[in-house]
Amino acid sequence: MKLKYLLLSLSSSLFFAQNSFQTPFEKGNGNQTVTYDEMNTYYLGLAKNFKTIQYLKKGEDDNGKPIYVVVYNPFPEKEIEKLRKDKAVLFINNGIHPGEPDGIDATMMLMRDLATQKVKSPQNFVIAAISAYNVSGMLNRGSYSRANQNGPEQYGFRGNARNYDLNRDFIKTDSKNARSFQEIYQWLKPDVFIDNHVSNGADYQYTFTYISTFKERLGKVLGEYFYDSYQSKNLEDLKKLGYESTPYVNIHGDVPEIGFAAFEDSPRYSTGYTTLFNSLGTVPETHMLKPYDKRVDATYKYMLVNLQNLDKDYKKIKELRIENLKQYQAGKTYGIRWKIDSTKFSTMDFKGYEGLYKPSEVSGKPRLYYDRNKPFTKKIKLFTTAEPTGYITIPKYYIIPQSEYRVIEAFKRNNILMTPLQKDSLIVVESYKIKDFKTVKNPYEGHYLHYETVVDKSNQKRTFAAGDYLVPTQQEGVKYIIETLEPEALDSFFNWNFFDGILAQKEYYSTYIFEDTAAELLKKNKTLRKKLEAQKAKDQKFAEDGEAQLDWIYKNSPYYEEKTFRQYPVYRIQ
Repeated sequence: MKLKYLLLSLSSSLFFAQNSFQTPFEKGNGNQTVTYDEMNTYYLGLAKNFKTIQYLKKGEDDNGKPIYVVVYNPFPEKEIEKLRKDKAVLFINNGIHPGEPDGIDATMMLMRDLATQKVKSPQNFVIAAISAYNVSGMLNRGSYSRANQNGPEQYGFRGNARNYDLNRDFIKTDSKNARSFQEIYQWLKPDVFIDNHVSNGADYQYTFTYISTFKERLGKVLGEYFYDSYQSKNLEDLKKLGYESTPYVNIHGDVPEIGFAAFEDSPRYSTGYTTLFNSLGTVPETHMLKPYDKRVDATYKYMLVNLQNLDKDYKKIKELRIENLKQYQAGKTYGIRWKIDSTKFSTMDFKGYEGLYKPSEVSGKPRLYYDRNKPFTKKIKLFTTAEPTGYITIPKYYIIPQSEYRVIEAFKRNNILMTPLQKDSLIVVESYKIKDFKTVKNPYEGHYLHYETVVDKSNQKRTFAAGDYLVPTQQEGVKYIIETLEPEALDSFFNWNFFDGILAQKEYYSTYIFEDTAAELLKKNKTLRKKLEAQKAKDQKFAEDGEAQLDWIYKNSPYYEEKTFRQYPVYRIQ
């Protein structure tokens, strides 16, 4: 009788706890999302009532308000740094785009269900989640900014307090949010990362779609395991819970049955950044046209299957993350730019709606619409294999001058190991000159982004000062080092304008004065005159352009001392 009474008492306590901690979403009509203040009050209540929950201030939004991390940790040891030795870490990000709040509400329920033991407690890992990353965007609530989305009734705004799209800021880190994220990530060093979103684009039958992080950037060892084992098991289990899924439908303004390619989440994006440190990353993209309560439920259940499968496979994942690093040793090649291989594809049964055209009631012109009375299942092509369009050879070291303090600050924030030179040193290095690049015509997230950068390479001896930093590549952050310091990489610091000071000459000449100097140089230097005549002979346009000839003489004379012009200030040691 005593045992029966105890079980009834525990059952009653569990029921009370679950009902006492209903989220604002659950109390509502299924089409409402929590506010920032409600969310914080809720989590503080959980932390007060359950020893397994911590709610920690771990960063700051551009508006000065705190970014919180909620941690579910069922173990006596509460220090993440100590737990990582034997346990895995699952890291969840919510509200990077607060108009897509599905993950915010779903995570609140998940943490409650773990705390009350409605969901079985993991035995082998801890769960940490940023409750709402874009705080200022969450506070900027409205009902109309996401014109294509079916609920909730009110929601936050995509841009933060300084109108940055934070999901483009993970390398350039213009915001306090992004710098806080890097600090949180490096504190957690997660094995698995989930960044909850809502999709935009075509219409189809699925509630749940997903972006599996770019396989080639993740690396062969982890990429094959993630795609063929871990992620496929998650999706199989999700289907058993009622949600079939498809890879993110990476098309806009067209019909999906033409097939589509994997989305390249380069390092500017959240999973592109976390991939650089060998985390298995997924962006859930619930479908914007599905009811809000179904989207929240699908997000909850995807996180749930991750809990279950990470608990089973945590040892293997931790081992593979270490094994994966062996691909990135000095002397090996590394792909820094990629394109989808159109000759390699898989097929899937895609469940969509017929895409048809009819006259627009606005313009009278043909417009696309999806007929939900005509669902279909068709075989389509998925292009998920990429091939490199640019390589580098991994050096043993990079050298960063202490003057490049913004780079050094970013490296310190990302736990990159660096050693300052103890004395002035003459070192043989590989040097880059910026040969060519293109720049976008309109500003992109606060920058005039460069692309298609090309460098000239040379070997030379250079003197570096005491205090300049030597960066070894044999460390956990090797991919972060390469992707930021190699100018030709898609999201390099160079392409994000960190080094634009080298792209303009600082000293010039007045033509009317230098004309006499140039004439005197040609009289005294026969070799220079021969080179000038040879250039004129092979280039008719040059031969007819007096100013071009004068500039040529200047740049081939001792007066041209612009050693810094287009000289990339970071060097390599092979």
